[in-house]
Amino acid sequence: MTFSHPKRGEIIQFLHALRGDIIQAFEKFERSSRFKKEEWAYREDGGGEMAVLRGEFFEKAAVNWSGVGGSKLPLQEKDEPFFATGISLITHMANPHAPTAHFNIRFIETAHRCWFGGGYDLTPMGFTYDEDTRHFHQTAREALNPHGSEIYPAFSQAAAEYFYIPHRAKERGVGGIFFDYYNTGNFEKDFALWKTVGLSFLPALIPIYERRKDQSFTDEEREKQLHLRAHYVEFNLLYDRGTRFGFQSGGNPEAILCSMPPIVKW
Repeated sequence: MTFSHPKRGEIIQFLHALRGDIIQAFEKFERSSRFKKEEWAYREDGGGEMAVLRGEFFEKAAVNWSGVGGSKLPLQEKDEPFFATGISLITHMANPHAPTAHFNIRFIETAHRCWFGGGYDLTPMGFTYDEDTRHFHQTAREALNPHGSEIYPAFSQAAAEYFYIPHRAKERGVGGIFFDYYNTGNFEKDFALWKTVGLSFLPALIPIYERRKDQSFTDEEREKQLHLRAHYVEFNLLYDRGTRFGFQSGGNPEAILCSMPPIVKW
């Protein structure tokens, strides 16, 4: 590969540091369970690392990193060498009252262009709490407002459109923020915004999990959660751009499918 953005090293360093902070924050909820990590190599250049936690609070959580380069950028009509790096995260909770959360930030470059993407969203599994939804969105709004008052509304609307399940005629959850192919022509400004998205995720999520960690639930509530997880699976397998990108680029199937819940019912 003959191209490399001058900020690539700094971008990867930020991703590793953020991923470490997220893993540490999640492990604090568990008595003894810890993330199990497994490295994998990409068929052309680079690779990644899976980190999966199976505990008492997090029935399954995955916080993965990848940095891969190849000869054909996925989801494009023409062959174009690329480099892509990012972290992706999913939580599936043992307690039905604790919502599923998804987070991803990525940077992609080719010889002639580069862009940022990512976001995060919240999916209650049958038990939606207004205070949780307000906190999640307010945290995102307050984090993004210094970058422009128009950013949060645009990213929030993009999330509502992207995380929509057509065959269910509903949004996947209560929304969040989403952006892709983001390049305004001012790299430093875009990079700063991208880092803000990454750094605001834990403040948006952790207070919600603190509220729900000891909440009691019934067998009937657990059953409802498992059936709603099916809708999550359907979206990820049928519509999710990241899943398609991963498979079309020849990525690690186990890492791509980390987003699947451990138990689900139809």
